[in-house]
Amino acid sequence: MPTKPKATAYFTPELFRFMRALARNNSREWFLENKARYEAQVREPALRLIADMAAPLQTITPQLVADPKKVGGSLFRIHRDTRFSGDKTPYKTHVGISFHHAATKAVARSEGSNAAMGRLDAPVLYLHIQPGASFIGGGIWHPQPDTLKLIRDYLLNNPKSWKEATRAPHLPKEWSMGGEALSRPPRGYDPRHELIDDLKRKDFIASTEISDEELLSADLVKLLIKRYRSVAPLYDWLCGALDLEF
Repeated sequence: MPTKPKATAYFTPELFRFMRALARNNSREWFLENKARYEAQVREPALRLIADMAAPLQTITPQLVADPKKVGGSLFRIHRDTRFSGDKTPYKTHVGISFHHAATKAVARSEGSNAAMGRLDAPVLYLHIQPGASFIGGGIWHPQPDTLKLIRDYLLNNPKSWKEATRAPHLPKEWSMGGEALSRPPRGYDPRHELIDDLKRKDFIASTEISDEELLSADLVKLLIKRYRSVAPLYDWLCGALDLEF
């Protein structure tokens, strides 16, 4: 009886060697000389991972999309947008992968938001790959003002479900809520509210570390799906706040 082919890892240590070298040599000249390495060790394996994540993500919710297109899909561009940044280095020194909600589509964003243009506010699952600093995340980062108000008001009306989604046991201790927050209570909200620290949030995201060794595992898809299931209650809660299907 034929044996099942042994699964192979998506990434090799060459991924981290390339990213470290890019951090030391962040120039267009160096990148063009090493573009073949980027394609072979970073982009192609990442696109294969994204494609293989599509079906397993559907077991969390059918609303999650893994898009393996080379441009405009789940894989973020390696090029940095330096127009409004004091840092003019042309390339990111990490790999970003986002699994977005099916409702996400190209829309104009308000001037009040500094998030990427052209994306409808909806929760995402995220994978950040950077030597020694990789992490898995889920939630909404830098939502537009109208979206932020919807989330805060939903939190006011649903404090119990918010606590259930963001506290143990639904969110294991290795996960932590993060992102930016206001220094003072937002206008119109009771500063004495029991959840005022959560109401101050400008981002509603949770993250957990993933090691370099784990990223090199042939079981990476299984590992990611297991971790994403842990943050699914927060993802579900945010869908409820924004009247999106889960």
